[in-house]
Order: sequence, then C-alpha cells, then structure tokens
Amino acid sequence: MNRLTIYYESPFWVGVFEDLSDAKLKTARVVFGTEPRLEEVYEFVSRHYYGLSYGEGVCFEQADNKDINPKRLQREVKRQQQSKGISSKAQEAVRLERESRKIERKKTSREEKLEHERQLFQKKQEKKKEKKKGH
Repeated sequence: MNRLTIYYESPFWVGVFEDLSDAKLKTARVVFGTEPRLEEVYEFVSRHYYGLSYGEGVCFEQADNKDINPKRLQREVKRQQQSKGISSKAQEAVRLERESRKIERKKTSREEKLEHERQLFQKKQEKKKEKKKGH
C-alpha cells in the first residue's frame, strides 16, 4: 500500500511517501517548496516516483483485517482521509532515516578530515627531507 501525504512544515510544503509492504513501513520525504498544485504533484509522481530513495523501514505488526465490518472499514477510510499530517509510524521512519544519514555523514566527514591531515603531514615530511638533502 502506497500513500502520499502533503503538509505544511514551516516554511516549506513537504510530501511524505509511505510504502507499506512485508510488515515494514518505508518512507521518503520530498520538499516541494511552495504549495504544489494538483498537476504539479501528478507530474512529480509520474517523473520521480521510481527514483525516490526510501529509508530502511520500520518493522511493525499488521493487524489481521479479515473479518472487518464494511461500515467500520468505510469509517476508518474516512477518518484517515480527514486526518491532517503524517502518521506517527511514518514520522518515526523519517526520524530514523534522518539519524542514520546524519551518522553516515559524520563518519564520512571524519574520514575525509583524517585523510586531509595525513596528506598535510606527508607533505611536511617530504619538505623536511628536501631541506636535509642539500644541493
């Protein structure tokens, strides 16, 4: 089951794509900027949907909905359509994805910094050797 929720997160409009499969909720967050018109949303989905990068996903148990009363199901669908914002599970998935990207970014920047320092040290050592050699 796939779902797109668009909401206003000051100062931008944000879209959250939710993909529910195999008892995992995966989310992808897209910043639209100004309030997107319906045509713009359709165009974005048709062009970029398969290129979205979904996160790892959050595992959860899905309720067994075999014996649900049709009227109850209809009320549930209506309630979901009227609800504002994204689901708490989707918020959790987005938060976890942000944290994992943050950790990965810190790790790569630390490695780059160490590599840069090593290169500077290497240059200093070579310069020292050149000075000692003489003419």
